[in-house]
Amino acid sequence: MEEQNLDNQLNIELSEDVAEGTYSNLAVITHSNTEFVVDFIRVMPGVPKAKVKARIVLTPEHAKRLLNALEDNIEKFEAVNGRIKIPEENNGFPMNFGGPTAQA
Repeated sequence: MEEQNLDNQLNIELSEDVAEGTYSNLAVITHSNTEFVVDFIRVMPGVPKAKVKARIVLTPEHAKRLLNALEDNIEKFEAVNGRIKIPEENNGFPMNFGGPTAQA
């Protein structure tokens, strides 16, 4: 039985450039009847144009698995670190970064 488990293992390679990660503070999700598309975007203060930094295309089944995995990990995070607070007045795009406005 243990031999079967060894056969089912997957060797995952993580290159250095991917391991560094990409910062995103906005995600836009669209879907069709066959796929979900998640665009990870970086919005910068004072810059009117935002760039998509990564696009992930998922099957509906994988999108649901991702949802379940995120819910599980958020529960574990909050159990250790406390509840993640999301301001109610900021339900749209994160256009207000807070703090003073920069001036030249």
